[in-house]
Amino acid sequence: MERKFNKQPKLHVRKGDTVLILAGDDKGKEGKVLEIFAEKNRAIVEGINIITKHQKPSAGKPEGGIKKTEGTIHISNLKLVEPSTGKPTRTGRKLNEKGKLQRYSKKTGELIK
Repeated sequence: MERKFNKQPKLHVRKGDTVLILAGDDKGKEGKVLEIFAEKNRAIVEGINIITKHQKPSAGKPEGGIKKTEGTIHISNLKLVEPSTGKPTRTGRKLNEKGKLQRYSKKTGELIK
């Protein structure tokens, strides 16, 4: 069912979450989510998927050189690490006491922030 007003998709990870990498060269590593691109289903994770960019010297940046930055990784390759136990978990949504949907850990049943 398509959402009527806010067309932005709901994702299982958010900015600031600690995640486990499930696939790619950095499989098995953990990192903090720095930025989410919901429309592309991609995220930037701290210290993961490092790419090298060669920057030509210019008037604005006369030093130029080689820069290493984090590239994006697909959301499906990320698994949330539960803050209380430090172990990876699947997430779901259920209503809290105030009647709002909130994420919860399917492993322990605890609400996540």
